[in-house]
Amino acid sequence: MTPLIWLVIAPLLGALAVLVVPARRMPAVALGAAAATLGAALALAAQVAGLGPRTVLLGGWTPPLGIVLKADGLGTAFAVMAALVMSGVALAARHELAPDKAGARAAYGFWPLMLLVWAALNTVFVSRDLFNLYVGLELLSLAAVALVALAGSREALAAAMRYLLFALTGSLLYLAGVVLTYSAHGTLDMAMLLARVPATGDGVALGLMTAGLMAKTALFPFHVWLPPAHAAAPAPASAMLSALVPKASLVILLRVWFEAMPDAAGDAALLVMAGLGAVAVIWGGVQALVQRKIKLVIAYSTVAQLGYFIIAFPLTGGDSAVKPWSAGAWTGMVFLALSHGLAKSAMFLVAGIWYSACGAQELRDLKGLARALPMSAFAFALAAVTLAGLPPSGGFTGKYLMMQAAFVAGLWPFALVMVAGGLLAAAYLYRPLAALFAKDEAISCAPVSRVRQAVPLALAAAAIILGVLSAEPFSFIKIGKPDAAVEGL
Repeated sequence: MTPLIWLVIAPLLGALAVLVVPARRMPAVALGAAAATLGAALALAAQVAGLGPRTVLLGGWTPPLGIVLKADGLGTAFAVMAALVMSGVALAARHELAPDKAGARAAYGFWPLMLLVWAALNTVFVSRDLFNLYVGLELLSLAAVALVALAGSREALAAAMRYLLFALTGSLLYLAGVVLTYSAHGTLDMAMLLARVPATGDGVALGLMTAGLMAKTALFPFHVWLPPAHAAAPAPASAMLSALVPKASLVILLRVWFEAMPDAAGDAALLVMAGLGAVAVIWGGVQALVQRKIKLVIAYSTVAQLGYFIIAFPLTGGDSAVKPWSAGAWTGMVFLALSHGLAKSAMFLVAGIWYSACGAQELRDLKGLARALPMSAFAFALAAVTLAGLPPSGGFTGKYLMMQAAFVAGLWPFALVMVAGGLLAAAYLYRPLAALFAKDEAISCAPVSRVRQAVPLALAAAAIILGVLSAEPFSFIKIGKPDAAVEGL
């Protein structure tokens, strides 16, 4: 089988395998599946870089009867990022979710759910059929909700129930849009939809799918489920929920708006979406600034960071019109999303280390902790550089490209929002950093191995490297781009 098929099959087989082995062997089997999936992602990236987009017809049937899996630069880049994050999560979970620490329920349930989330993510990244994307989204949502409820506490169950309600609402809205699309065109394949004759109901279908995906992405005002869910979940699960799960909905939004129905989105609709993104940047930043618990600071930061992705939509053009600044905005958004995934996963894994080793949950508990756990503090600082959009990180590269596009497009208010969001990020991330490097006496912490601290450090460093060595990733994500992402600056 090709790496494209193994990308989906390996984590799915791993999820089944961990259910039939003794509990003590589950981490080893899961790590084996993680290694296989990481290898498939890297092999696929090498193929795409050398040969261009890779395509597989499932069962040998062509659309509209068959389903196409296609790996382009965008989907493969997200698959590689997800593989790096998931591998780090699996290594961290061996310690965080050991039965003697997290209990048998969490230790047993985490591994199959983690691998199911991974299989669903990879399905979304390489699918080109709207219903197949729906199936991937549903598997992703159900597994993610179960991860939130894994702790079994009242707060965790309440957060999981709220998440489930929003996820189901989003699924129904998205599915309604899919039904309207199929009734109008008789196909759900994106390539065939791009060549379709526009129908009067396309705008409604696109609007329904967009609303559903916004609810699943936790874009303002549908964000209320995200902070409690991320705060209640175990740290390795929070790393997945924040760094990866929203990216699935984002990728589908990009596919639908720019590869399936670019002509159905008017400028007004794009500006409304960007306006919601702008509110998310400011609202999420302000909320993160007033939180006392470190996981809530990181969670509200996710609400803010998700807003940047949506701001890029009007900068990439509307009504099928390719603008001179489209490519810069599209590429900047992808850079920002990839950097966010690496940095945010590092932050949540660091927060898990601090809680398990030192009992630190609130910002006041972090005072002097950098002396006790310097590697984890450095990892948090590197991730903060990326999230604040400071050079030389990938976050800086993404925001620079988006701001350049905003000024050239004459949409300078969105550029100012990005500046304000960066200042807010610097402010709310300064609070934990100031506590970490305070001159108080080092607090008492249980020993933490350097290998365990090296996992989030490697992820945070990868976000910095993405900005330093940006030429190759920049060229890679252009492979198989839609027109709006190829033309222009």
